[in-house]
Amino acid sequence: MAVRLQAVRTVWLWRAVVVAALALAASAVQAEPLQATKLSEHVHYFQGAVGQASAANQGFMSNAGFVVTSEGVVVFDTLGTPALGQGMIDAIRRITDQPIRRVILSHYHADHFYGAQSFKAIGAEIWAHAAGRASLTADLAQQRLAQRRADLFPWVDENTRLVPADRWLAFDPGGELRFELGGVRFRLLDVGGAHSPEDLMMFVENDAVLFAGDLYFTGRVPFVGGANTRAWLRALGRLTALSPAMAVPGHGAASRHVADDLRLTRDYLTYLRDQMARAVEELTPFDEAYRAVDWSRYAKLPAFGPANRLNASSVYLEMERESLQKP
Repeated sequence: MAVRLQAVRTVWLWRAVVVAALALAASAVQAEPLQATKLSEHVHYFQGAVGQASAANQGFMSNAGFVVTSEGVVVFDTLGTPALGQGMIDAIRRITDQPIRRVILSHYHADHFYGAQSFKAIGAEIWAHAAGRASLTADLAQQRLAQRRADLFPWVDENTRLVPADRWLAFDPGGELRFELGGVRFRLLDVGGAHSPEDLMMFVENDAVLFAGDLYFTGRVPFVGGANTRAWLRALGRLTALSPAMAVPGHGAASRHVADDLRLTRDYLTYLRDQMARAVEELTPFDEAYRAVDWSRYAKLPAFGPANRLNASSVYLEMERESLQKP
């Protein structure tokens, strides 16, 4: 019995050593502290790297931001790992001692919300579109978590969890929700069913700054898988109608020339739809259609390699569905 007890103790000791070693390894490769860029009187943002999420970039390839008011901080998106979420908190603390009161999630794609558990741990209230509830509980969300645990270890691991909203926001289609904090006026705009079922944009009225989520991307190919590109193009029109002085996309640099920078996303979506619609109308199989398209205009953009074929395939299926709906 004593020998067995000693063996058990040895196993647990080695487990503790391994856990400590992994924690030490994670801290040893910790990136430099996140640096926020100030865009206006109240608004700051974090710009992720170009490209796909990887262990090398610690999953930091999307954007997030925050708004400082006299009564607290409102955060928009939480980046792609709990460590990045904590990095955001640390960066916010260096700028203001106002409490972080509220987190608005643009949508439930992994690169935009895995940091939410760090904000939840400090008592911030999380708001998201009501359609996100279904996305969060879908099998695909668990599959993506398993994939990220493998590909982004140790930044995503068995302690990473999918955090539901504290408040699920219900909208009339195309509606909005307004609130004010510390004299700063906010508008949350429902653009759900475009890039994802639960898209939200946040407009900071005082500063005329728009957080657009993944409704547009600057300087890179968007991710279109599973999207409704017809609804997406309509949503871009709504974005333009706001006439923001500045917009923060889901990926890429913040834009002071919003109408110009929207053109890449709009033109790319339109091109995908035109090319895939022609293929569907002519009954051309997808592989043959994809090979026949001239992609040279977009081929040198970041994320073209991993995203474009998937985007085209998704739009091909979308155009097939649309063709069946025609009278």
